[in-house]
Amino acid sequence: MNILVTGGLGFIGSHTVVELVSAGHTPIIVDDLVNSKLEVLNRIEKLTHVRPVFYELDLCEEEKLDMVFQAHPIDAVIHFAGLKAVGESVGKPLEYYSNNLGSTLSLLRRMVAHGVKNLIFSSSATVYGTPPSLPIKEDFPLGETTNPYGTSKAMIERILSDFCKANPDFNIALLRYFNPIGAHASGELGEDPNGIPNNLMPYVTQVVVGRRPYLTVFGDDYDTPDGTCIRDYIHVVDLAIGHVMTLKKLVQNPGLVIYNLGTGKGTSVFEVLEAFEKGTGVKVPYKVGPRRPGDLPRLYANCDKAFEELGYKATRTVEEACRDAYNFQKKNPNGIE
Repeated sequence: MNILVTGGLGFIGSHTVVELVSAGHTPIIVDDLVNSKLEVLNRIEKLTHVRPVFYELDLCEEEKLDMVFQAHPIDAVIHFAGLKAVGESVGKPLEYYSNNLGSTLSLLRRMVAHGVKNLIFSSSATVYGTPPSLPIKEDFPLGETTNPYGTSKAMIERILSDFCKANPDFNIALLRYFNPIGAHASGELGEDPNGIPNNLMPYVTQVVVGRRPYLTVFGDDYDTPDGTCIRDYIHVVDLAIGHVMTLKKLVQNPGLVIYNLGTGKGTSVFEVLEAFEKGTGVKVPYKVGPRRPGDLPRLYANCDKAFEELGYKATRTVEEACRDAYNFQKKNPNGIE
């Protein structure tokens, strides 16, 4: 199938493009390069021996997006594109709502105009807010999100739900990610954030290659076994494979479906640092700082639905993810250049 991948040069998008090619699909990438680099396209070609068609454009530029749909018979869309920095979203809420919602609405209008009826949306576990219990299941109500980034994801989910009710011949999957980490085993692709990393793993790898002096652990006095926050860390390649498996299910079953993509297992910050040392032989220097506002002690997924309906199960360990992330950072000490 021809798959339009928005944000296809980003961290999760690029790994998904590789898996799509591996599964025999033809990805067509749209990316505005705000959170990614053109060099990633060369890396994808190196890994797959296929150079996907690429368009540099903002999805909000609807006329340009329309030309992409005119040029290619598209069977499905995987929608990763959007602004994604939690902290930045707090300071720039209008920019986040305008971009993330506007780009999705533009995309939906073009899909309707060209009869493309299959869509996978890159959502987030942030939509659950503070869950009523653990592990988190897909039928939990959407919670009170704590930042404009998370709120934009929840709002898009609502838009897509309403859209699907009004257009019952559309097939839409909402994939709620937990905490993606790791990198492609080759070291060619990995997480390469602009500026100071917001996520744990790229901060850790930048510390161990000397770009940062130490890791700050935000609080060690939570009600958890070692006092640090517990999250569900999933290897980015496992996450990418989940999109390919969802795609197969999607085209066979009309309607709206929701899946958690995680491991179903919680890992604390200190356990991640231990796994990193075990997987790489490198000890991570850290200091304990104050708690970060909005951080919950525990968050991890129930992934039974994805297993039962897709046959999907994450197989790579946190230790493997640490090793692969370190391998990427060693090969790209200053990021992808």
